[in-house]
Formats: sequence, C-alpha cells, structure tokens
Amino acid sequence: MFTSDIYAKRRAELRRRVGHGLILLPGNSESPMNYPNNAYHFRQDSTFLYFFGHNVPMLTGVIDADSGAETLYGDDFTVDDIIWMGPQATVADLAARVGVANAKPMAALAADVRRAIAQGRAVHYLPPYRGETKLQLADMLGMAAGMLHDRKSLDLLFAVAEMRESKGAEEIAALEEAFDIGYRMHTTAMRLTRAGRGEHEIAGAVDGVAMSYGTGVSFSTILSQHGEVLHNHDHTGILEDGRLLLCDAGGEHLNNYVSDHTRTFPVSGRFTQKQKDIYNIVLAAHDKAEAALHADMMYSEYSDAAFRTIIEGLRDLGLVRGSVDDALAAGAGFLFMPHGLGHGIGLDVHDCENIGERSFDFGEFAERAKASACCITRQWWRLREGTVLSDEPGIYFVPALIDKFRAEGKCKGIVDYDKLDEYRDFGGIRLEDDLIVTADGSRRVGGDRKIPITVEEVEATVGRE
Repeated sequence: MFTSDIYAKRRAELRRRVGHGLILLPGNSESPMNYPNNAYHFRQDSTFLYFFGHNVPMLTGVIDADSGAETLYGDDFTVDDIIWMGPQATVADLAARVGVANAKPMAALAADVRRAIAQGRAVHYLPPYRGETKLQLADMLGMAAGMLHDRKSLDLLFAVAEMRESKGAEEIAALEEAFDIGYRMHTTAMRLTRAGRGEHEIAGAVDGVAMSYGTGVSFSTILSQHGEVLHNHDHTGILEDGRLLLCDAGGEHLNNYVSDHTRTFPVSGRFTQKQKDIYNIVLAAHDKAEAALHADMMYSEYSDAAFRTIIEGLRDLGLVRGSVDDALAAGAGFLFMPHGLGHGIGLDVHDCENIGERSFDFGEFAERAKASACCITRQWWRLREGTVLSDEPGIYFVPALIDKFRAEGKCKGIVDYDKLDEYRDFGGIRLEDDLIVTADGSRRVGGDRKIPITVEEVEATVGRE
C-alpha cells in the first residue's frame, strides 16, 4: 500500500471529476472454487485498490461527490473468523489507514444507496465483471442484473480510466518491483529449457517464481512450442530440438502492480538461420516501436511503426512483394501479426480493460471517447506522459489463417503463398517489454536491466541451468 495521503488525493480528484451524486466502488468478494470455504486465489478489484488500497474481501467504498463524505463499508471479523484466520483489523482501522473518516457495516450500504436514489440523486458505478458484484449491485439499485451495463456511469468510467492511465512516481516504482519478478520468471524459463523436458515443468517453475516473490502470476502463463497460437495455455508438449519455445508471462508484486513480458527462444540453445531471420525482424519491430514512442502521439502511430518494420523485413525475405503501404492496405500485416501492438499496464495486466473497448462497444459515445483519448479505446488513444504500455510485436505462421487468406484471394500478388508454405510448421515469435511514456520519449520498465532479448543474449542464457 501507499501512504494514506496518496489515496485521499486520488479520491478528491475523482470527486472533482464526477462532480455530483454517490460514487460506488465495490471491492471483490471471495469466489468459491468447488465449495464455499475453498476459494480461488483472492484478487481485489483494481479500481477499489486504486482509491481505497486494501486487498481484503467484502469491502465497498463510497464517495459522496456533493458533500465530500467518504465511507468504507464492511463487516468486522467475528471470534469464529479469528479462530481460523488470526487477529484481523476492524473496518474502522482499515478506513483510517487510507484516510477515510467513516466506517459502516455492510448491511448499511444498501439502505444508504436506496436513500440516495429516493432523493433523486445519481449513483455512479462501473460496469461489473463478476457475478457476485452484479448480484450485489442489482439488489441495492433495485434493477435486474441485465440492466446494469446500460445504466453504468460514463462520468465515472472516463474519470477512472483517465486517472489510472497516467501513472504517478509511486506507481512507476511499484511497476519496477513487478519487473524484478518478471525478470526472474523469464530467465528461469530460459535456463530450464532443454530437449526432453516437459513444457508443464517449465511453466510450473515460472509460476512458482511469481508466487515466491509476489502474489502470483498476473495472468495465466502462456508457454508453448506452438507460439503461433496466441494465447496457448496448453503445457502438455515435450521440448524438441529445432523448435522454438514462446513464454508470455508476468508476475504481480505484493503491491498489486504487474509485469508482462514475452520471450521466444530455441529449445536447442541455438537459433537456426531461418529462425534467426524471423526473430531479428520481430526484434527490429520491437526496437522501432520503442524508439518511435513519445508523449502526445496516437497509439495508431506507435503500432504502425512495428507493422511497417515487420512487412519490410518479410519483403526482404521474399515472403511479401511490392510496397509496404500496399501490403498493409491489403491486410498483410494482420496475416502475420493478428493482434495489436500493445495494451496498458498497471494494476491490471490489460489496464482498465474491464471498462474498455474489449468489454463493450464504444460506438454509441464515440465523440466522448475521442475527446478523452484515453487507454480504453485504442482507436482514439493518444499516449501521454506517465502512460505505461506493452510493446509486443510478433510474427506468426498460422496455417488456418494462411489457408483462409489464400482461399479468399486476399493479398494476391503481395504475399508469396508458395514460399510461405515453407513456414507452415515454423510456429511463432513474440517479444514483449513494458514501456513508460516520458516527456522526451520513453524508457523501459526495468531500465538498463533487461531480460535477455538479442540473439546473442538469448543463446548465452538458454539451457544454463
């Protein structure tokens, strides 16, 4: 946690931005895995963490934007709870630690919210993403759960996204701590890699590092020799010489800030020339995007720097013909890299995605999204100082996608499909780091301490258990 002053300033700024009504910020509850007392690993809602700090289940924060009153709702632990869990802080103690003057039992929350509704006051909430929270909100707001999304508060949504996107010095320091975990995870994967070892064993070691130095992984680890499958969580393969192993993994620090990195490396410890050619194109795209990044540029410009570099490199190999502009216009970029270049990083590995474009359509309030130009819509995202985002270009040879493009006549005369057939069993390569947008450009989270990434650095690390 940070100092109480930091949380108090954040809440005051949120109140200023929203301007009126009650701001309702529910934390997460524990979610049963297979029976009530056997819960999944608890992860607090990130917006609650941002404004109220506590990684404790069953709390809700409320800010009265009219009066300025702030209240933390929750129930104190009983003696029976303490027998199983040990002494626990009271809700009043938790509130005081983050500068909140008022603490009330959870039973009072619904009554206070309903009173505000009866008075005709606005109640601002974000679209919920957990079933338990949907039921809680639907009950206290007196509406069907299916209506919650339509009545979400746009004022709160944009205020939260704009505030969380621009990271303060304390957040950057927290992200640097999360980087240290990511560094250990990826170098562990590289050192353990050798033919005959199971993917599952390496993935387990990577996840173990995350648990040893933080709260665990920031997302389910992707580790596979089938790097062309973008989110491949299958770890059943046995490592084979001549193949590439892609590891996309990140850790969450005890401060709840996260890392997200990807490396791809040869199982044998040495790249073949064919692998090296593709790898160096991806690395060039990674470095080109990083060099291009600066405050006030559009995300599309940042992304374009990587896509253009990829097409240029593939043209040099004879897989693409003609001009880069023509190839991109025809959709060749998507054939080789069917994902965006990056996403926000912070308290979430895809920061604010629960209130962003991949959660719902922003078309109905496009003008407001354009004016905000924040991280929740990449189409209109203008990168600003303090933004932290990933830089993760890749080249993938996906047989099903190649066949689809070819059958539909896409990129005809631009992509050499006959030559592309030579890469059908290649797999995929992705390289990813987290970047901080600065006043005069950007820098990597982790600074000069980088996870091995050049061909020489990777080959010097793989298999050195």
